[in-house]
Amino acid sequence: MTTPTYPGVYIQELESGVHTITGVATSIAAFIGWAPQGPVAQPTLVLSWNDYQSQFGGLYPGVYLGYAVSQFFGNGGQQAYIVRLVEGASTASGTEPTSSLTLFASSPGTWADGITVRFLAGADSTSFSVQVLDSNGNLLESFMNVSSLPTVTSRYAPTVIDADSRYIRFENNYPTPSPPPNVVITFPAPATPPHALTMGSAAPGSPGTVLKPTDAAFVSQISTSDQIHGLLDSIPPVNIVCVPGLTMLASASTTAAIDALQKFCVEARAFYLVDPPPLATVATATSMLPNTAPNAANSAMYFPWVWAPDPLAGNRPTLLPPCGLVAGVYAATDASRGVWKAPAGIDAGLSGITGLQYVLNDLQNGLINPYGVNCLRQFPSYGNVVWGARTLVGADTVGSQWKYVPIRRFALFLESSLYNGTQWAVFEPNDETLWGQIRLNVGAFMQSLFLKGAFQGTTPQQAYFVKCDAENNPQSSINQGILTIKVGFAPLYPAEFVIIQIQQMMAGLA
Repeated sequence: MTTPTYPGVYIQELESGVHTITGVATSIAAFIGWAPQGPVAQPTLVLSWNDYQSQFGGLYPGVYLGYAVSQFFGNGGQQAYIVRLVEGASTASGTEPTSSLTLFASSPGTWADGITVRFLAGADSTSFSVQVLDSNGNLLESFMNVSSLPTVTSRYAPTVIDADSRYIRFENNYPTPSPPPNVVITFPAPATPPHALTMGSAAPGSPGTVLKPTDAAFVSQISTSDQIHGLLDSIPPVNIVCVPGLTMLASASTTAAIDALQKFCVEARAFYLVDPPPLATVATATSMLPNTAPNAANSAMYFPWVWAPDPLAGNRPTLLPPCGLVAGVYAATDASRGVWKAPAGIDAGLSGITGLQYVLNDLQNGLINPYGVNCLRQFPSYGNVVWGARTLVGADTVGSQWKYVPIRRFALFLESSLYNGTQWAVFEPNDETLWGQIRLNVGAFMQSLFLKGAFQGTTPQQAYFVKCDAENNPQSSINQGILTIKVGFAPLYPAEFVIIQIQQMMAGLA
């Protein structure tokens, strides 16, 4: 503030003390599986099915990852991170004899077969252009005005290609100052004419083992929560985790992988969609449940598998796990109604499938539902829909407070939003001023959710409370540097059982 030196009015701007809390995303999915191409063990964001196809190669026979991602986007999903797991794969490479120029495919596998890389002369001897073409000569990507000389700052460096190209890498073997004009590199080529390179002849690419979720080499890469943290912690927090086709039928190691995924989801405030065993029947569906330990609260199972057209088999129906479909329904419900709405009911339709492995009736549904297994149902008027909203601790005999999917996911949403939105309070003076600011900021956030219909109750007092005062922050806690904020909310329970009572009235009786 300016020191007053003359009689008059002075203007001073004061901080409002308001720190807006923004709700976190709730439907960013992570898919873990094998793909024929793409970055290895590195989460990669895809925003559409076409995006997935261009980066990871689309569908592959007998591998569920591509089908699940396609169903996710086809049912309302918008953002997904793909983690490609491989075993024994190698990357194509080689050396062009004239210029000693070496190039590498961007990721392991034989996916680069037929791709051609063309180097064209630039405007002067210090620059060149790079074109990447498919086997039919169609341009996939290009980089103009490239130079390896550090003094030429106005042009792209090859390191930019290493970072941006989906197909090729120099890997520190950069042409200096430029390759000979019109060098052509093919992945692979049948011969080696002047200025051309047979990528496969020096070090051919190998697809390695086609991994399925039941293979030991696959399961070993996600058998502990630390391994999963190593795969997913480098990206923004994900909310839904899918490993398409990972079941209880393979071995004890598969069970350990499911336990590890459940533990990761508890630690990361995410939600894991568990696929049922593909050979499970109505009679055995409940006997093959994963361990219903405390970590199972952040997971749910949907039964049965689904039939969907397979473009790789002339669109004949093939049996697929349901996790990708359900993840898409989660995303669509979150966007249209909110994370507090159960992702189930006649509005939770399943698109892109031809039918269900089993068409369940009410009695069969009634046998499975009390065990916390959610059913996919087929109704004449509504088609195929999600018809259950329980977590894996949602069995009637467990009596968990996290029985229902929307309540658990809404609690995770609140935890993450408040965690992010109160970081500003760290190292602030722990006194009544701070407590009042926190009550104001957290209360404003909870009130905004109340106005959207996220809680039970007709008044804010019935719907939620925020407590941060001297009662829950005594001097002993202040001396230890501890600030306690207590937030309570009245969740919306889904109307799982609708009971209509009909009574006959006797005419003429008062």
